[in-house]
Amino acid sequence: MNTTARRAGGVVVAALCATVMAVSGCTSDDNNAETKNQTLTVFAAASLTEVFTQVAAQFEAQNEGVSVKLSFAGSSDLAAQILAGAPADVFASADTKNMDKLGDMAITPTAFASNTLVIVTPPGNPAGVTTFADLATPGLTLVICAPEVPCGAATQTAAQTAGVALAPVSQEQSVTDVLGKVSLGEADAGVVYVTDARRAGSSVEAVTFPESSSAVNTYPIAQVSGSKNTELAQRFIEFVLADAGQQVLAEAGFAKP
Repeated sequence: MNTTARRAGGVVVAALCATVMAVSGCTSDDNNAETKNQTLTVFAAASLTEVFTQVAAQFEAQNEGVSVKLSFAGSSDLAAQILAGAPADVFASADTKNMDKLGDMAITPTAFASNTLVIVTPPGNPAGVTTFADLATPGLTLVICAPEVPCGAATQTAAQTAGVALAPVSQEQSVTDVLGKVSLGEADAGVVYVTDARRAGSSVEAVTFPESSSAVNTYPIAQVSGSKNTELAQRFIEFVLADAGQQVLAEAGFAKP
């Protein structure tokens, strides 16, 4: 075969390779596609609903092809789901107790925020609640979180500090349920986080109380062992801990851990 023929053959082969790459993709392209098209599953405490929705949107915008699937509920429920085998890549709890339940399944938990309790009432505060002790007033309809839920455990700590025996009409599995009942006027008062009261806006009235300083909740975040997206999970955690994530948290009323 002469030089011209060899060159022509080389051109044909190169063109054929380019065509195959365009149609089916080469190995390196396949790897890039696998990297870009990923779904990260994040289990997060109900009180993080608004901020993690924002954080996830920002994270997706900075990571082409990445989709963040968020699952919100009470931290105790989420921990139980993970222990039962629910596929989660990242877990963000509203307290360290429920993170600790995962044991070695929680890889290097890191505190990323803290939250404080506040009393909420319907607009106008018709029951006249001004102190934590007022929550024990006979006839007052009180709604709080269940003891196993972080906001419920914190409420019990505050009650012990204040020396007040609470008699709630219901104990909810998430702080959002407490907030919902108060905002709908189904309860005279409830105990939620400062961030939840801020998010609710004019639908509730907030009443601060000094005993809340004894029950500050620290929020940890960790990668869940067995995750198939370990590198992406770590990037998301780092994003939450970095300035962008911390700014969203601060704007929502969360404090530093």
